[in-house]
Amino acid sequence: MGGAAFDLETCARPNIIALQPYRCARDDYKDDGNNTLLDANENSYGPSLSTDLSTNHEVNGSTLRLAGLNRYPDPHQIELKQLLCDLRQSTGSLTKLKPDNVFVGVGSDEAIDGLIRCFCVPGVDKILVCPPTYGMYTVAAQVNDVEVVKVPLEVEGQSPSFDIQPTKIKDILEGDSRIKLVYICSPGNPTGKLVDPARLKALLEYNWNGVVVLDEAYIDFASHGKSLACWVNDYPNLVVMQTLSKAFGMAGIRLGFAFAPSGIAGLLNNLKAPYNVSSLTSALAIRAVSEAGLQVMRSHRELIVGQRERLVRELSNISRVGRFLGGYDANFLLVEMLNGPKFLGGHPDNKTAQMVYSRLAEAKGIVVRYRGNELGCTGCLRITVGTEDETTKLLEKLEEVFQEIA
Repeated sequence: MGGAAFDLETCARPNIIALQPYRCARDDYKDDGNNTLLDANENSYGPSLSTDLSTNHEVNGSTLRLAGLNRYPDPHQIELKQLLCDLRQSTGSLTKLKPDNVFVGVGSDEAIDGLIRCFCVPGVDKILVCPPTYGMYTVAAQVNDVEVVKVPLEVEGQSPSFDIQPTKIKDILEGDSRIKLVYICSPGNPTGKLVDPARLKALLEYNWNGVVVLDEAYIDFASHGKSLACWVNDYPNLVVMQTLSKAFGMAGIRLGFAFAPSGIAGLLNNLKAPYNVSSLTSALAIRAVSEAGLQVMRSHRELIVGQRERLVRELSNISRVGRFLGGYDANFLLVEMLNGPKFLGGHPDNKTAQMVYSRLAEAKGIVVRYRGNELGCTGCLRITVGTEDETTKLLEKLEEVFQEIA
């Protein structure tokens, strides 16, 4: 399906294709726990921690073996990768996701940066983004001296869809062979809108020697639809990125991952530092995507969705809160702040949004995100869905702020 013009050998940078990954003795001789390990210049006396290392320790319900911290972590993370494949395997897919399809790294940002380094020659090649979108795509491009081309989401009209525009993207790709990557966020950030799979498929069916990167950081909050990770078995130029930072509530361990055809995943794994995922991160991630961890995630997701629905209902009753832009497929809402009451013709206004943003943080102790300068987001704040108590506090303090700035 699709991608007939994609050729990994000519699309990726030649030096990356030729790259020989760092190898260690344990790539050849897997430690079974009984070996005497004198290969990696580790400290055989153990970690310098003033705690009892003879017993396991519980951290957030996960059992951690601190005595093993003097050893380098598993560079391949096969157990974790298999669990991630099991998590995203679609019952309707004929082809199974396998560990060879997975890259794991330090947050999704490592995959974002790694893909640019794999495919884009500094000062020559380009990436394409669809604003308003996640800012790290552009940051990573700038760090790597890669130009950014922009094809906005649909933001025109009274009720903009905030969806991708595949025809316009294809027109730009047709005219510029130096664009190697297209980054698409679904659900979008800051829009909270799931990309229409039909539009994505139209883009993937286009014969182009480049890679489409689908960022699904918020996919578990989507009210409909599901991850498209299994599509990497159908399209040779698709990468699907995800993270444990959002629905799984594990932002502190910095674990992101990408599903890709084995060739692209192989390049990312060759490029990475050999021990990029720590033993503690790996142990906690495995616990999070085990069946017990999934039950907790689903329970928390239900609570978040409930508060999201509450916010939609109750924010709508505040006279100076305008439309909810984008969608309801993430754990946040993109909301207009009005310069006057709705019934008196108030309209979204960046000055008002900035005042509300600052006043909430400085006087009320509530930090949200100002997004008014993003394309199509005039007067908008992005509000993360919190706990029931946090939602109650936000609603009360927002009313107070509007009274104070009237």
